[in-house]
Formats: sequence, C-alpha cells, structure tokens
Amino acid sequence: MSETTPEATSGITFRRPVPVLRVFDVAKAHAFYLGYLGCAVDWEHRFTPDLPLYTQVSRGGLVLHLSEHHGDGTPGSVVYAELSGVRALHAELTAKDYPFQKPGLEEDAEIGLSLTVTDPFGNQLRFNEPPGDRAEPSAE
Repeated sequence: MSETTPEATSGITFRRPVPVLRVFDVAKAHAFYLGYLGCAVDWEHRFTPDLPLYTQVSRGGLVLHLSEHHGDGTPGSVVYAELSGVRALHAELTAKDYPFQKPGLEEDAEIGLSLTVTDPFGNQLRFNEPPGDRAEPSAE
C-alpha cells in the first residue's frame, strides 16, 4: 500500500530553499563568497546606487542570497549544505591564501564528513558529505 502525501494531491511542489544571509560590507562579502568559496554573482539589486545591496551568489547547486538590508537574515546564522566531494572542497579552500580561515574536516559516523567555514559576518556554512555519498580518500 503506497502512502499519498498532501503534496502529491495538492499540486504543490517545493523547490530548494535559498538562505538569506546578512552581510555588512560588499568588499568583504565578495572576498569571502567569490574569492574564497568560488561562487559567482548571479544577479545584484539595489533600489538606487546608494541603497543596500541584495544579491544572489551560487556555485553548482549551492545558492545563497546576501543582503545588506536591515531585517534580512540574522548575523550568526548557520547554513547546512549537503554535497559530494567535501575532501576536494577542503583541499581547494586550504590551498587558497585567505588569511582568516584554515578549516578542518570533522568526521561523525551518523552524519558523515563535514567542513565548517565562517564568513566575515559570523554566518557559518556547514558543508556535509553524508556517509553514503562519500568518495574514498585519495592516496597522498
């Protein structure tokens, strides 16, 4: 007997959520999200040139909104993102000359292998590779 979910009968289809993170300095945000994490700017919006920025950055399936607007996001938020290839991401990030971060890998039998970075505004991004998605470590 198959179960029918409310979504299956209502026509509602949820898509991936997009976190909104509060930022206070565009140059620092670009250095971290574009330079360090390797994201690209998808679009930027300001009502006028002197008003706060609201922008979307992405890398692969990771999509984030960054906002200078008061009330958008809360400094110190946490974004949990699942991915494959956390070891490769770790190697990429530790090879970069970004003086504020040298993240380590954390292993947990239940949730997998994770890497946490903190942006200049106190927001944490936790990249996690679940145990079933894990690639074998390369011989070094």
